Amino acid sequence: MQNRNSKNSTAITILFLILIVPVFVYNYFVKGYNNFVHLEIVMEDEGHKIDTFSLINQDNQIINNDSLKENIYIANFFFTNCPNICPVMTKNMSYLQSNLKVYPNIKFVSYTVDPVNDTPERFVEYIEEMKKKNINIDLQNWDFLTGDKNKIYKLAASYFASAREDSIAPGGFLHSEQFFLIDKEGRIRAGKDKNDNVMGAYDGTNEIHMKNLIDDVKVLMAEYQKPIKDK
Repeated sequence: MQNRNSKNSTAITILFLILIVPVFVYNYFVKGYNNFVHLEIVMEDEGHKIDTFSLINQDNQIINNDSLKENIYIANFFFTNCPNICPVMTKNMSYLQSNLKVYPNIKFVSYTVDPVNDTPERFVEYIEEMKKKNINIDLQNWDFLTGDKNKIYKLAASYFASAREDSIAPGGFLHSEQFFLIDKEGRIRAGKDKNDNVMGAYDGTNEIHMKNLIDDVKVLMAEYQKPIKDK
């Protein structure tokens, strides 16, 4: 009797694995069902998008909106001589890059708020400094950008980020610690917090926010894989 019950239990388990699990897998990877079925679009009603820009990266190459076209990307604002939060933010961006490396069409962008000192050559030095601290930076899909200060500060405003000189701020510059998730259409995307409020951005110094951001990137990736319904 016990053997018969055991066989029945095994048969039910196998049937579950064959019939039910593939449905969950399909929904998760193709339809994008997850904690968020659809990530919020920040200021969707206003049609808000990130401003157009053209800046220089660590290799003296021009990076602009077209360079990021057809890619999801994560952006932040920092400066290389920042004495407090920037190294943490760079470490966390590296963590994101490492955990999302299996996904195609994703990039990472770090804009300096101190373009006078943060030249392409300085970026190269900074990247080496980070590597000595075991913070790996893969430049295949991560750009450090510099250029005209006023244009960068204006660009930051389109992210709803702070970026300005401030004599009393550590290092002489005030900037947001947030990371911003941008979709292929140049829109800011975000999940909701436990109180159902749109997050808008992710604290680049917060470990939990980084894990949330990874989950949200996966949701956004899945969103682009959804089949388009016939009108």
